[in-house]
Amino acid sequence: MSKDDKTAGKTSGDPSAQGTLFHNPRCSKSRGALELLTERGVRPEIVRYLDQPPKPAELREILRLLGLPARSLLRTGEAEYRDLKLDDPSLDDDALIEAMSRHPRLIERPIFVRGDRAVIGRPPERVLELLTPKG
Repeated sequence: MSKDDKTAGKTSGDPSAQGTLFHNPRCSKSRGALELLTERGVRPEIVRYLDQPPKPAELREILRLLGLPARSLLRTGEAEYRDLKLDDPSLDDDALIEAMSRHPRLIERPIFVRGDRAVIGRPPERVLELLTPKG
């Protein structure tokens, strides 16, 4: 069992956590982001979002922190994207957020949230941007 497997799914509000990583352990980019953080002594709270999908309100907050519209967080190559016809430009953010909450495979990954900032870890090195003060 890897260190990630032991902490996976923790959403208990661990006071020693230094941010939150929305993580898919099967994704190489997500694993790479976690490795970069832990190498630097950062212990993020791990949220295995495929097992514990974020509620719509949580997704709205993540999008606010990212400064992105909902469509920017969609994984357009997933079968659900095609099956649910999410390429329809008439769908608003609420409809897209609801789809992501119900079908979490649609959510781009990894997402690292720290304080009042968030970043999509693609490439994984992007998570390091949150280790320096905003300026």
